[in-house]
Amino acid sequence: MSQVLDIERYDLNIKSNNSSHHTELCKEERLIVRRGQPFNVSLHLKAGSKKFKPSETSFTLTVETGPRPRKESGTKVCFGLHDSTVDTEWSASATNDPSGNTVSVTINSSPNAPIGLYSLTVDQEGQKTTLGRFTLLFNAWCPRDAVYMRSEMKRQEYVLAQHGQVFRGTYKRIKGTPWNFGQFGPGILDICLKILDKNPKFVSDADQDCSARRNPIYVTRVLSAMINSNDDHGVLVGNWGKVTDGVRPGQWIGSGDILRQWAESGPVRYGQCWVFAAVACTGRTTSCSPPSSSVPWLVVTNFGSAHDSNANLMIENLYDEDGERIPGRDSIWNFHVWVDSWMTRPDLGEEFDGWQTSDPTPQEKSEGVYCCGPASLRAIKEGELTKKYDAPFIFAEVNADVVDLVRKSNGQLVKIGGSPKSVGQFISTKAVGSNERLDITHEYKYPEGSKEERQVYEKAQHHNKLQQRGEEPELRLKIKLADNMIVGSDFEVCAVFTNSSKQTKTCNFLFVAKAVDYNGKLGEKCGSASDKVEVPSGEERRLCLRLKYDSYMSVITSDRLINLSAVTVDKQSNDYHKAEKTIVLDEPVIKIKLVREAKVNQSGMAELSLLNPLPELLQDCSFTIDGVGLTDGKPITLRIGTVGPKREAKASVELSPSITGPSVLLVNFDSDKLRNIKSFINVMVNE
Repeated sequence: MSQVLDIERYDLNIKSNNSSHHTELCKEERLIVRRGQPFNVSLHLKAGSKKFKPSETSFTLTVETGPRPRKESGTKVCFGLHDSTVDTEWSASATNDPSGNTVSVTINSSPNAPIGLYSLTVDQEGQKTTLGRFTLLFNAWCPRDAVYMRSEMKRQEYVLAQHGQVFRGTYKRIKGTPWNFGQFGPGILDICLKILDKNPKFVSDADQDCSARRNPIYVTRVLSAMINSNDDHGVLVGNWGKVTDGVRPGQWIGSGDILRQWAESGPVRYGQCWVFAAVACTGRTTSCSPPSSSVPWLVVTNFGSAHDSNANLMIENLYDEDGERIPGRDSIWNFHVWVDSWMTRPDLGEEFDGWQTSDPTPQEKSEGVYCCGPASLRAIKEGELTKKYDAPFIFAEVNADVVDLVRKSNGQLVKIGGSPKSVGQFISTKAVGSNERLDITHEYKYPEGSKEERQVYEKAQHHNKLQQRGEEPELRLKIKLADNMIVGSDFEVCAVFTNSSKQTKTCNFLFVAKAVDYNGKLGEKCGSASDKVEVPSGEERRLCLRLKYDSYMSVITSDRLINLSAVTVDKQSNDYHKAEKTIVLDEPVIKIKLVREAKVNQSGMAELSLLNPLPELLQDCSFTIDGVGLTDGKPITLRIGTVGPKREAKASVELSPSITGPSVLLVNFDSDKLRNIKSFINVMVNE
């Protein structure tokens, strides 16, 4: 019979284990380890009891996860002591310390174990002692893990970074918006685990779901569905219209508030694509979004992002004979934001390992649920659209061709233009180790118009005829913008029609300005002009619009976007020309100044200011501030009332630095007329 140890107490060695497993940023007193990597537990024996002798003492360790753990599903594993641990499965070894009163047990988890919350028990000849609970995460540091990433700099950025940049605007004016992922904040780890436990697959078969959590592909897909609330009481409700009963999507500056609200009271109102993506990226803590799962994730913005509603890999814009747009289901978003995650794809083949795109914004259903991905970037780039999951939809988002059609009164469709290059531009993410924008368009597709890109498109859409590329057109229509277009000012834009043919051209000339949402949905008109023009050979004609503050401010959204559309129509010759451009109005700048040096556990002070550029009063003005280790774990809102035209909004905020090292202070300004103005500064907290 084996010797039974008389255990007085045990120690999970939380501080040292968490440090070696890169989870020490989670300040909670709990053991958080990564799979495929050893951790140590100390068993303290009662004074005077028999010492541990490897040759005479043996015990079994049991780890269990989920509400109904089973050996058959791998949610319950029993393993004994060996001379040393192995890195391919659950294993353990033990040694005596010099005093003989402490047994150090080294446990190595399987690199293929399900992630989640575990219990740990030691069994000595039927005498069981519960040693506690621990959380197991994916491990980007373990070569045998499906999410292994070689570069330490990239692991720091894509797994551990608590701040990021979400790029928004238009491809002509790209602006980074700061975001606080806050994956190591109080309670976030448990909330991310709760998200997994609330998904319908867990409710249907908890053990099967927990077992499947060994696979980052599965976890990514579950999170893609659970970040939106369309099918499953997930985290966020989407809203692309007027907000009357919740938080406007542009007001959020971090994930922590959203996740805590969901944990307390269910789906949070409201989000749009960048909010869905950023919250998903915070999910990495435990599951497959950065902190929650520790799968490497990054936030990606696609400018000129197509929404192909009928899966023909083309965006068809319809117009009537007068050049007015006919609403349809196809659309091109000014920008769209999703997430990429790093993992192997044994279901597709090793050539499809690496970055995978998934999208938690509810757009179309996939296998009956509002989710999207993960789809291999390699599959998207090469047009391999039979590869799981949702590759055709994502391919169209970055590489659909655009066709402009006029519907004649007899129903005939006449092609008036289009572009193979306007979709999928300046695909962007935050650069490793800096706040600069990194262009990753080449990861998704070959250079636009190149032989490789056209071959891929032809392979992806072999059933559609490729558009013809002609020579330089004889008639050209383009839109010219003013140099300064700051919100609050009046400015002029012009449509220019050039006739390079040998004949005089006569046509109707229409130029319209409309408000537009970032997802491409047109709003109300804020300016228009029309004329019948005669353009001799070699000459040009201009049609200009004076866009006045009084006309556009009441119709534009908080994204400050205006769509300009110019059309020339010659009905006799069926000759149509079109030019379109979306402009984003410049916003005022928030100035942030640290009054005194930030030191840990000493109050700091920051001064904030913003000049009101509008010719009228701003009401309900406020600054909201957030920063990991700077604001006591939650955002601070400072309400400052009204600010007159061309006057400054000012505020001071007291900071509470609690963690040494680099951090980021995020600031959002909000009011009744100017919304979602954001800025940030880097802060170094010293001892």
